[in-house]
Amino acid sequence: MLEQFQPDVITMDINMPKMDGLTCLAHIMERRKTPVIMLSSLTDKGTAATFEALELGAVDFVAKPDGTVSVDLSSVVDDLHRKIRSAFDASASRRTREARGVEANRNAQQETPAQSRRLNLARARAELLLIGSSTGGPGIVQSILEQIRGPFPMPILIAQHMPPKFTTTFAQRLDASCPMDVIEVTEPMPLAAGKVYLAAGGRDVVVNRKFNRIMAEPVPSAPQFPWHPSVSRMVMTALDKIDAKNLIGVMLTGMGDDGSTEMAQIHQRGGVTIAQSEDSSAVFGMPSKLIEKDGATVVLDAEDIPEQMKRWLGMVAPIQRSKY
Repeated sequence: MLEQFQPDVITMDINMPKMDGLTCLAHIMERRKTPVIMLSSLTDKGTAATFEALELGAVDFVAKPDGTVSVDLSSVVDDLHRKIRSAFDASASRRTREARGVEANRNAQQETPAQSRRLNLARARAELLLIGSSTGGPGIVQSILEQIRGPFPMPILIAQHMPPKFTTTFAQRLDASCPMDVIEVTEPMPLAAGKVYLAAGGRDVVVNRKFNRIMAEPVPSAPQFPWHPSVSRMVMTALDKIDAKNLIGVMLTGMGDDGSTEMAQIHQRGGVTIAQSEDSSAVFGMPSKLIEKDGATVVLDAEDIPEQMKRWLGMVAPIQRSKY
């Protein structure tokens, strides 16, 4: 029915008779690329299959509450509705831009001297790099980390919206594919330069300073923060312990506005931030809110983010611009 019905969004279980969800997803992406949201079980096998689905092109997933066979999805129906609507809106927006002939104008922010200075601004005293991510983010996070080669002069702390168990599998996959060590924050731990720390799913992560060392600590999720792990809470606590001028914030694809207010404060207080571009985002919610709040130092396609991070940290030569 893919060609006959031409759905705007598809929800699909990974476990299905005859043809499993991963095989079906591969056919969908080949024949008529459509936003797909997977329903996944919380088993080790289910979480691994979920990341395979994301690599094949699924935009997001919802964890089934009762394992492989769930007779009652009422507890996740609101989450499923939000993700369906978000996937539809993003797809509709993309089709509208394509119909109008709007194309990504890559590196447009480098076109003026003032913007060029922001791109080349050195962050010699930077202490922590913060990444916030949601729908469509896992693949982008992995791609960014895979491109960071050589000694990285600061720790990276990531809040990726995910339920429990999924972040354990995600951290393992990142650790296997990325040059840097990737550690899930399941207990209080000091943050070391050249390592990546992933907030544990279903909880939040806060930044603390003890004995003059920057720490990451998992804490129970709080109701005033609607998404978990919360980007807002992560960035808010980082701002309490670290001068904004010594922070770098990266806001990746995702629905909602989690972290946009707090990450805008990094930029407004003298730090630097990156917002992922609309054309490279699965859902342009979180980056767009950061941009709307005048909180983005630069707006970049996903593939350009690693180089910009390294440029700010002096790991690559700055852009040399002609006077003419």
